[in-house]
This record gives sequence, C-alpha cells and structure tokens, in this order.
Amino acid sequence: MSEQSITNFSMLDPRVSSDPYEFYALLQKECPVYEMPETGTFVITKYDDLRQVLKDFESFTSDVRIAARGPQANLQQSLLTEGGGWEHVPTLQRTDPPVHARYRKLVDRVFTIKRVREMTPHLDKVVNDLIDGFINTGECEFNDNFAMRMPGIIIAEQLGLSPDDVTTFKKWADAMLGAARAPVATEEEIRNNASIELEAQLFLADIFEDRRSAPRDDLMSALVHAHGDDEEPLNMHELQNLMHQLITGGFETTQSAINHGMWTLVRYPEIAQQLREDESLLKPFIEEVLRWESPVQFLARQAKKDVEISGTMIPAGSLVMVGYGPANRDEEKFGCPHQFDLERKGVGAHLAFGSGPHFCPGALLARQEMMSSFKYITQRMDNIQLAKPLPSPVHNFSMYFLPMNDFHIRFDKI
Repeated sequence: MSEQSITNFSMLDPRVSSDPYEFYALLQKECPVYEMPETGTFVITKYDDLRQVLKDFESFTSDVRIAARGPQANLQQSLLTEGGGWEHVPTLQRTDPPVHARYRKLVDRVFTIKRVREMTPHLDKVVNDLIDGFINTGECEFNDNFAMRMPGIIIAEQLGLSPDDVTTFKKWADAMLGAARAPVATEEEIRNNASIELEAQLFLADIFEDRRSAPRDDLMSALVHAHGDDEEPLNMHELQNLMHQLITGGFETTQSAINHGMWTLVRYPEIAQQLREDESLLKPFIEEVLRWESPVQFLARQAKKDVEISGTMIPAGSLVMVGYGPANRDEEKFGCPHQFDLERKGVGAHLAFGSGPHFCPGALLARQEMMSSFKYITQRMDNIQLAKPLPSPVHNFSMYFLPMNDFHIRFDKI
C-alpha cells in the first residue's frame, strides 16, 4: 500500500467507492481527516475520531440541510411541495439533542425487543418462502430474488402495502436515495425522483390518516399512536420525514448487509459449513459481516464552529462525512481489520449501526432479519458459488452506502 499515493484515488470514482479499503488504509495512515479536493468535504476515517465527532453535538450537527442544499435539492423540495407533498424537515437522525430525544423516544416504542421477537416466526416464514421460490432451480439472482425482497416485504407489510407490492416499495426507496447515489444528477433525474417520492408521500399520508381512526398492528399505526397522553403526537410533516428515514435506512442497508453476508459465504465456503453445524456462530458471523463491509459507509454532519480533529482544522460550516466503513477497518481498533475473522474478539464494538443517541433504531430488526436469513440459507443451500462473474465494479456508485449490483449464484439443494 505504501507505493500508492492518496492523490491516485478519488471518492467520486465508482471503482474506489466500490472497493475503498486500500484508500481507507492510506488515509488512516497519512491523512486521517481528509479534505476531498473535488468538493471541500472533510472525511473522518479513524475509529476514535468518529466517536468524538458523533458525541460532540456542540461542534457537529446532524442537520445538514444548509450545507447539503444546492440547486438540485432546492428543485426537489419545490417539486414535492408544489405537488401537495411535504419538504424534508429535520426529524430523528437529522436532529441533535435535546430535540432528538422526543423523536427517539417515540420511535423506540415501535422498535422494541418484544415486537421483534413477536415478528421472528413471520420473518422465518418470509425467508423460507423466498428460498422456496428458487431452491429447485439451483441458482438465482440473489440481490433481487432474496436480499431486496426479504426486508422489502417486511417493511412493505408494515407500511400497509401488500407483499406483492415490494417492487413499488423498492422504486420509492431508490427515488428517495437518489441524491446519495448520484450527487450530480440531471434535472430529468431530479424531476423523476421527486415525482416518485411524491407518489409515496401521498400514499403514506392516506395510510396515516386511516391508522389514526382505525389502528392496526403495524408500524404506521404504532408511529401515529406512539405518544403518551401528555405528549404531542407526530404531525404529518414529521411522520413523512420519519418514514423517509426508515424506508431509506432500514431497507437499503439490510438489503446490502444480506448481500454481503452471502458474498462472504461465496468467498469463504467453509464458513457456511461451520454455520450449518453450529447455529451459535450465526451471531458472530453477522456482526463480522456488518463490520467488514458496513452497509453504511458514511453519514453526513456539518461543523457548527471551527474545530480541530487529529491535527486538521475543520472550518465552521463545512460538510463532514463520518466514516463508519473506514472506522470499522481501523487497525488500531480491530487487529488485521481487512481479514474476515469468524472468531474476532470485540467485534461488537463495530459502528455499523452508529453510536450514541443516533444509534440505529432498527438495529434489532435488521439483526433478526439477517439471523433468520442465514439460518435457513445455510440449512437449505450448500456449495454456494458465483453463477457468473460479478460486474466491475461490484457495487453501484454511492457516496454513503455500499449497494451491490447483479449477484448471480448457484448452489446445491440440501
């Protein structure tokens, strides 16, 4: 790695964003707080620096609307409101304490251990039904046939959609994630994404109003009725923006985590046999998958004042990308970080779900979705291999996530 120079890499290069780990290692060694020459954005790569930024709400805010706002975002927001929808306002992950506490308290009442345990038999059924759909053919396009559909069906059901509407849900999520996947978009792309997001908002608004008067046992009802007698209920603007975060965060990231878990089994077939023989290894396997190829590589913050991190001055107003992906490959925190180690000590310290008050509220559900998935994948499928070479680059371009492209596998039915 020493032969390479930081100047040989660009975070806007799809090949680098798809396989960034050599670049991360260089940055951590030579420039742990890196200013992107193309944008002026500061990138935090070290584990301890990341923890510092995430807990310093006086210096770094989660409300990045002003820093991230530009002609693209302004056009998208105006298109939403002109169509009768709701612009993006800060809720939950886009707020700082103490405001954040109100949203977090309400959402935590929805994503409880009890709720996830009650959902687990249904998660298991969804997993097995999906496997049933391709098990006899001995091959599938795993990204579409399983990784996207498994969390997609669960969230679609919770939103009042039919499981058959998972492709509609996928379309909504992709449109909402448009800016993260294409920082420089054409006006046509912006208008198309805004039109699709508006469609989702209007649908969700009708569902929310229905659940106010006729609650069901689903996520929408739980959010509408999460407040206590002495608390203000979430208004429609807040509900819409919470759903934007839950859809984009909960769906995209779990799909990616399941894909990378399967890709791990392809690359290390002996691990599949170990999981099959010892179910207790599922949990450490999942935690190492989350550390090794974190679904969320970066999230954004904005510097509220001049602040120095690891010897680099970050000016007030700067956009800052906090690097969960690089932090989880920091050799000062994780020994031999670029190796997948099923027996890794301290793997639970990974930051794949964030840290502190902004720790992912859906982490319990995501972990159980992965547990159910790989329990039955390893019980029902053996000798898992690539059916065709992965595309190059392996991942679709994203500044923040690690979304896999086509992923064709073949296997022996057990």
